[in-house]
Amino acid sequence: MTKQADRERKEAKKWKKVNKVMLSTKGLVFKEKPARKLVDQYISLYIIDKIVSDMIKLQLPTLIRIHSVVNFSWVV
Repeated sequence: MTKQADRERKEAKKWKKVNKVMLSTKGLVFKEKPARKLVDQYISLYIIDKIVSDMIKLQLPTLIRIHSVVNFSWVV
C-alpha cells in the first residue's frame, strides 16, 4: 500500500528565511468578483519571514487582508 501511495509523492522544497515566493489566489476572496479565469493564478513575490513547522509566515503588505501565515501549498 505505501509503495503505491509514495509513487506519486515528491520531495518537499527546502524553504529558507530569505526566499521569495508567490502567493496563490486559489483561496482568496476579492472585493469585486471578477470571472475566475480572468484572475491571475499567483500574486507577486513576497519574502518569507519565518518558517513555522509546515507553515510559512510571509511579509505581506497591509493592503492584503489575510493572515500572514499560510500553508506550503499556497506558495510557489
